[in-house]
Amino acid sequence: MKKSFIRNGSFLLSSGLIVLAGCSKPKSSNTGWNYNDSKNGGFERVAYTEQETGPNLVLIEGGTFVQGRTEQDVMYDWNNQPRRVTVHSFYMDETEVTNINYREYLYWIGRVWAMDYPEVLKNALPDTLVWRSKLAYNEPYVEYYLRHPAYNDYPVVGVNWLQANDYCAWRSDRVNENIMIRENIIAVNPNQTVDDNFNTEAYLAGQYEPLPAGKNSGVRDLNPSAGDNAYRKVRMEDGILLPKYRLPTEAEWEYAALSLIGNVDPKTDAEIIMDRKMYPWTGHIARNPNDRFKGDFIANFRRGRGDYMGAAGHLNDNASITAPVYSYWPNDYGLYNMAGNVSEWVMDTYRPLTLTDMDDYNPFRGNVFKKKLLDIDGNIEQKDSLGRLQYVRVTEEENLERRNYKKSDYRDYIDGDYNSSIYYNDESYADTSQRNGLMYEFSVTSIINDNAKVIKGGSWKDPAFWMVAGTRRFLDERQSTAWIGFRCAMDRVGSPVGLGKGKYRKNNLKKVSKKKMKRGRRLLSK
Repeated sequence: MKKSFIRNGSFLLSSGLIVLAGCSKPKSSNTGWNYNDSKNGGFERVAYTEQETGPNLVLIEGGTFVQGRTEQDVMYDWNNQPRRVTVHSFYMDETEVTNINYREYLYWIGRVWAMDYPEVLKNALPDTLVWRSKLAYNEPYVEYYLRHPAYNDYPVVGVNWLQANDYCAWRSDRVNENIMIRENIIAVNPNQTVDDNFNTEAYLAGQYEPLPAGKNSGVRDLNPSAGDNAYRKVRMEDGILLPKYRLPTEAEWEYAALSLIGNVDPKTDAEIIMDRKMYPWTGHIARNPNDRFKGDFIANFRRGRGDYMGAAGHLNDNASITAPVYSYWPNDYGLYNMAGNVSEWVMDTYRPLTLTDMDDYNPFRGNVFKKKLLDIDGNIEQKDSLGRLQYVRVTEEENLERRNYKKSDYRDYIDGDYNSSIYYNDESYADTSQRNGLMYEFSVTSIINDNAKVIKGGSWKDPAFWMVAGTRRFLDERQSTAWIGFRCAMDRVGSPVGLGKGKYRKNNLKKVSKKKMKRGRRLLSK
């Protein structure tokens, strides 16, 4: 079913989102009044069954695992002490974001914003000069890697952390806009302009008026004051719009990379992990143990100094730099290249002691709490020049009675802030403008401050050590390289396991995994 049909107070939405049908109306267990009945006020309850899976996403069933070091700390950083934590279920891209994915983003920006705000397009462009090296001839990659169709399915590089977050925000709006068009709620608008483009938050706040899809555009309004056969805008309560695309947290990325779901004991169906993992695959070597591909490399990495792809005639990974994103075998979640190919940005702000300090449920360092900008009457302020809602940081004054947090910025909480530094008793450092990097003496003895973001996984340029899921590095959020890419994630709302339970769900996962295994294209010549 491609479209929703909204008639007479009952409607069906595709993709398993909403099912409301039948003659009897559901009743409130609280008051006994009918839901979805315009005769008694029209309060609606949507029979929501399942979150729709967004494009290119895979459901990562959450659980507990030991985050951190599983290999020797050969760098002696002591920044990944093992810690047992739990992450809730979430979605993650099965592949890294590719060059053609990113060019689609650049094209949209150029069409909608570049005429009036050319700096937006300029700021979004990857830095292709990252390929240059003082003593190497890499100029062809500078010219061709991003633009040439031969590299369409290769991971985009030269993108910094800020650009990756902007891409995630853009993708959220385009996916939700497409869902609304598919459900016949709004019409296609190919002529969107700077301040008149579909933005999910602006739409929900009533600050975007999309083109109607037809006479009965929108969702049937059961509020009796709206009149007969009235239609309204979609609300969050309808379950139609998806959560935002975003970068995964460090804990999510590491959990997804290890994919311990494939190592649970299938005989006892119990909480028993049969094998300890270092890499996204079972075992402690980077070669395939299976007879058909025995000895072949499972990922794209640098085997040794000066050896990026092996000898002619039998290239060990058949990729001198990056490889197409569906190369090699997926892990047990169906994710490709969670080791090798490119390292990946995650959301977290870097601190060496994060794994010691963090919460044990959904651990994350990097929270900056904000709120929508309101006018003097308490209404949401008008959109900015690019058609997006405006946000400001929360203040300590408005959180005086709150116990779970007070201020807005917790990136340096108990590790880098004024109170945790050796200057805690020096009033000259009490000014918040001087605190960023205070503990680590940023630019003097370290390059750690609140702009340092975590990088996970190995790349085509790294030895096998960096493919171990527990390793971690960092880079300033404004910098980029030829070996860092990214993939997007999305929150999972509701049930952590999706439709089905027990053996049905596990058997279904196995079928999906087999399907993805067939889809993976091996680059090695046999």
